[in-house]
Amino acid sequence: MMPMPKPPNDRKKRLKEILLQKSFLKGDFVLTSGARSKVFFDVKMTSLNPEGAWLAADLILDMLEGQKIDAVGGIAVGACPIVSAICVRSYERGMPIDAFYVRKEEKKHGTQKKIEGLELKKGARVVVVDDVATTGGSILEAVHAVKLLGCEIVKTLVVVDREQGGSEKLATEGYRLESLFKRSELE
Repeated sequence: MMPMPKPPNDRKKRLKEILLQKSFLKGDFVLTSGARSKVFFDVKMTSLNPEGAWLAADLILDMLEGQKIDAVGGIAVGACPIVSAICVRSYERGMPIDAFYVRKEEKKHGTQKKIEGLELKKGARVVVVDDVATTGGSILEAVHAVKLLGCEIVKTLVVVDREQGGSEKLATEGYRLESLFKRSELE
């Protein structure tokens, strides 16, 4: 078995390198919001990479250090890799945080759940994450789903904030969007 590589001294700098190498694309793209863009951040290419996932999760956990957090989750599919990485890394760091995913629609079979993973209880302190924020719609969709259960949203955060209104939209509902990187830091 290969030994685990040592984490780089500057984890954020290394994550930026991985994002630029694997996730930063130029072309003509249609975003989830329907807007067109010449730049696309396919952050799943970083969050599905072992080193990228580890670094992003570790940096996010730095942002949560010392806070009582019951669960971390976000909208499927964008948030799934990063939520899973945070869950695993939180255990490694001795601050275990459960994970959940919010489906776009309730399942039509089995348990017919809209929220998968940890069964969230009223009063649970929750962090909602996503890979990228453009208008903030996906993050708010997850926020609204867990608020219906009576959970407290402690933080909303993303790996990349495209700086296209997401932060402002979340602010109108009383949430501050935090990010590991802003678009302007990656171009």
